[in-house]
Amino acid sequence: MGSLGFWVIFAISCQCFGGLSGKILDVQPDFVKTCMITRPKAEFVNCSTHAVQTLFNEIPKGNEDIELQILDPLKVPFVKILQGGGGPVTVNASLTQVTVIGFGNTQIILNSVDPDTYDFFTKLHLPRMRIDGNYELLGRILVIPLRGKGNCWFDAKDLDIDVKSDVKLENRDGFYFFKVTNVHVKFSIGGLKLHMGNLFDGIKALEDSTNAYLNANWRPVAESLNPILSKTIEDIMLEILQKVFDNIPASFFLGDINENETLRARKV
Repeated sequence: MGSLGFWVIFAISCQCFGGLSGKILDVQPDFVKTCMITRPKAEFVNCSTHAVQTLFNEIPKGNEDIELQILDPLKVPFVKILQGGGGPVTVNASLTQVTVIGFGNTQIILNSVDPDTYDFFTKLHLPRMRIDGNYELLGRILVIPLRGKGNCWFDAKDLDIDVKSDVKLENRDGFYFFKVTNVHVKFSIGGLKLHMGNLFDGIKALEDSTNAYLNANWRPVAESLNPILSKTIEDIMLEILQKVFDNIPASFFLGDINENETLRARKV
């Protein structure tokens, strides 16, 4: 993605979630289910998939114990997007007072954990994700030059998302913890509607025709925005996973982690 010459500055890390300073949970909460990674793979994947679904049913509500804010709706004060480099999208844009809805209906299709590295692989489905906010934009999407400042919304449906999480195992205060260091996302969208108000200084005919064109061509629009959206989802997922796994002992998730560590040591 770096060859596309883009970067996304996402203010979620410092203004939304804050630092990773939640307290360690020493009592296993009801929404954390335990699986055994040394069991046969199919059995473990089935258990892990249901366990992660239980987790994602809970965390969008927020959790004061690990200082995790409410995720549905998710409030983001500021998003800055810059992209250039000769591709189909050249954008200098910002979003403020952003609200994202949809994470509360996350469906976990599959979750597996590598027994040697503890990296996670998760397939999930979001029936809908809607973003509302105030935008300021100067750029181009496909062949359309864009300029405007006003209210906007983006409404995507049937998002299929593959998440690969890079994980390290840490020992702190006598507990093992999963430290999520990076998140890699691939996704597809089944439909996209959008509206940007006050385009071209409020020239209504241009605004209406541009929004109509972008909606009629939503698939190439979504494909052209894929790098930006992927990076945004990665930033959100990384913050969520770090909040959860930095403060809940790994043994609550994997009841036989000490046994698995012994098996790992024998392989070295």
